[in-house]
Formats: sequence, C-alpha cells, structure tokens
Amino acid sequence: MPTPTDATTPTTPPAPTRGLRSRWTALAVISTGMLMTVLDGSIVTVAMPAIQSDLGFTPAGLSWVVNAYLIAFGSLLLLAGRLGDLLGRKRMFLVGTTVFTAASLLAGVCDSPATLTAARFLQGVGSAMTSAVSLGILITLFTKARERNKAIAVFSFTGAVGASLGQVVGGVLTDALDWHWIFFINLPVGLAALLLALPALPADRSLGLRAGADVVGAALVTAGLMIGIYAVVKVEEHGWSSAHTLGAGSLSLALLGAFVLRQAKARTPLMPLRVLRSRAVVGANLIQILVMGALFSFQILIALHMQKVLGYGACDTGLAMLPAAVMIGAVSLGVSARLNSRFGPRNVLMAGLALLALALLLLVRLPVDADYVSDLLPVMLLISGGGLVLPALTALGMSGAGDGDAGLASGLFNTTQQIGMALGVAVLSTLAASRTETLAAAGHTPAAALTGGYHLAFATGAALLLTSLALTATLPRSPGTRTP
Repeated sequence: MPTPTDATTPTTPPAPTRGLRSRWTALAVISTGMLMTVLDGSIVTVAMPAIQSDLGFTPAGLSWVVNAYLIAFGSLLLLAGRLGDLLGRKRMFLVGTTVFTAASLLAGVCDSPATLTAARFLQGVGSAMTSAVSLGILITLFTKARERNKAIAVFSFTGAVGASLGQVVGGVLTDALDWHWIFFINLPVGLAALLLALPALPADRSLGLRAGADVVGAALVTAGLMIGIYAVVKVEEHGWSSAHTLGAGSLSLALLGAFVLRQAKARTPLMPLRVLRSRAVVGANLIQILVMGALFSFQILIALHMQKVLGYGACDTGLAMLPAAVMIGAVSLGVSARLNSRFGPRNVLMAGLALLALALLLLVRLPVDADYVSDLLPVMLLISGGGLVLPALTALGMSGAGDGDAGLASGLFNTTQQIGMALGVAVLSTLAASRTETLAAAGHTPAAALTGGYHLAFATGAALLLTSLALTATLPRSPGTRTP
C-alpha cells in the first residue's frame, strides 16, 4: 500500500500500461541483472587461493578482493536508489550495468593486486546502481497483488539460486580454465542485459534533482555506511573491542545519526522519513538484517566445514550445496506466490523462518565425520524455507513504497540486506574462531576444534532466526488475506 504523502511531496505519474508480455520481459532483464550481481558476490570466494598465488596478494591484502566490493556495494545502495527516483530508474539500471560490465573486463585482464582491488570496487559501484532500482522497477510494473507476488517470487528465486550456484560456477571455471574467467563470464551476460533493457524497461518519468538533491545528506549517509561496513569487515583482523573497530563504529553511527536528523529538517531530503511510517516496512528491514546475518554466514561456514573438516574440494562443495539451490528455486517459483496471496507475506514468512531455524539447529549436532546423505542433505532440503522467506520479506519491505519512493525503498531494502550479511559473517565467524581456539587449547583435534567452533556459529544463527520469527509475529496481518 503506498505511503501517504503531503501536499508538498512530489510524485511521479503512474507508469503507462504495458502488456503482460512486455512486463515479464522487463522482469527477465532486471532478474538477469540481479543474477549477475549475486553470482559475482559468491563466485569469487572459491577462486581466492588461485588469485593469491597468481597475483602475489598478501594474506591481509587478499581480503580486499571481497572487501572492496562489499564496501562500495553496501554503502552506495541507498544513495543509488534515491538517485534512481530522481534521475530515472531505467537510466540508473543502464549506467550501473555498463559500469559493472566494464569493471568485470578490467578485473579479468588485470595483472596486479592494486588493479584487481580497484576493479572490484568499481564492480561494487555498478552493482549498487543496478540492484538499488531493480525492485523499484518491479513494483511499478506489477501493480496487481497476484502478479506482483509472482514477479517477486521470480526475482527472489534468481537471487537465491545465484548465491547458491556462484560457488559451483566459480569452482568449475577456476579448475577448468583459470580464475580470470570468473570475471569474463560477466561480459556476455552484461551486454545481453543492456541490449534487452533498452527496449524492455519502461521509460519512467523522473522527479528531478530538485525533489531531493540533498548533497549534505548524501555525503553523510554514504560516508556513514562506508565507514561502518569497513569497520565490520575488518573485525576479524582487529577484534570487536579494538580502538580501530570502536572508533570507526562510533564515527559511522554519528554520521548516520546526523543523516537522520538532516532528513527530518531538510527541505528536499534525500530519504523522506515518510517511507519509515509503515510498520511492515520497518519490521521487514529489521528482520532482514537478522535473517541475512544467519543465512549468509551459513553459506560460508558450511562450505568451510565441508572443505576444512570433511576434505571436500571446491567443486564438490558447490555440488553438495546444489540441492539447497534447487529446493529454494522450486519453492520460490512453485508455491511462494500462491501462499503469499492466500495467507499473506507475514504468515508465509513465519513458516519459512521456522524451517530455516530447524535446519541450523540440526547443524549444531553435526559430527566431525559427518555423512552427506544422513547429516547434510536433510539440512540442504530444509533450507527450502528460504524460498518462502525471501519473497515474503521482499513483499513486506516494498509494501509501503509509492511511485515516487520505489527506488528509495528498494535501495533501503538492499542496504539492510548487505548490512545483515556483513554483520552476520563478522559476528559468527569471530565466534567460531574463538571457540575453535579454546577447544584446540584444551587438547581437541583440529577437526574437532573446528567443528565445535562451527557448532557455536550455527547455534547463534538459529537464535537469530528464532528472534526474527518472534519479530514477525508482531507485524500487522496483511489486509485482505484469506484464512483457511
């Protein structure tokens, strides 16, 4: 439901009516952009050893192959989303896809750590521009609830499967060719997305910079998010209680606090606070931080467990996680839209969170010599709950966005997603490492110590999901949903 606006709030005219086929073509384009972005976030992880060996990265420097991307991506989403409303969401999508594709070419041909780090930062910039407006385009194209639920299911499926397939594709390309191809693969996909986007995406009428050209606010929020994400990704190196982490974290909170105060008083705010009036929107973004913290950490830690404890290779690890991707895809495309329409996103979200929490609780009992079929496969099947959670969260997170705020709501939703992922990995990885060190010092074998560390991380992830379940229960029921 659109958020009420006052008489001075600029609005955009409704998008012109488009045929069903053209709208689904547009959805295919933005889903392709989403797939490319998500794949790039996970595909690089399995190629890290090869990149380090080839380019001569130091162990500390290697982390910037991931961190440079995360910092640029996470800190620019909110700004890019609002600029999409002001300058045109189609324009922002096209420019972002162009930047990402060009940066992928640079990453593929680079021959030094500095060049690759810069290319990864530029990839993050392009991804932020594309991702920030994708949901905004979607909700303005699909205005009827049933069609919107189907479109969100397809979009969520693309993101979830892309994250799961990234490690498979990265392992295959790195082993069969070399690590350069994990970036070259983006070139044909990016070019195809650009060619299809030009005729397929609607030419939206922008608000203009005067409707929200808050330069000071833009500087505050971008700097605050960038410093905050930097502090989080460096936690493993410096520790939570270090002067570095506390100082950067405090500065980030101060800048973000100043940004909120600025938005309450600015004549043309970058982020009109009316977008936060919806309990469903605020709740969905808070829940997403917890859910993404648990799920992204699961994806990384279970892969580490397979490789460091069970001795799986890169390709084997990706293939072992493939059932999760298949199940998420089947649930997203097969039933999530119908369930959201019948029972409402709130109820569907609760069911999905219960399945995910059960999956992580099973991992708390994972033995050192775990068998895939009896110990890991049931977890991969229960991860199908993500196929319920992701579309329902997206529907709730975008429920309060009007035409003039769609890009902003999309950028905000993607920002909380990245914050949750970064915080989750930092917290759960630190807990796992600390517990592993304690067990190793007590005389446990390396495999047993690692397993004990992962147990603590999985238990914490399950607690985050159960907390999300409790928060979801406090959200208002969706109006008009039917009960059985």
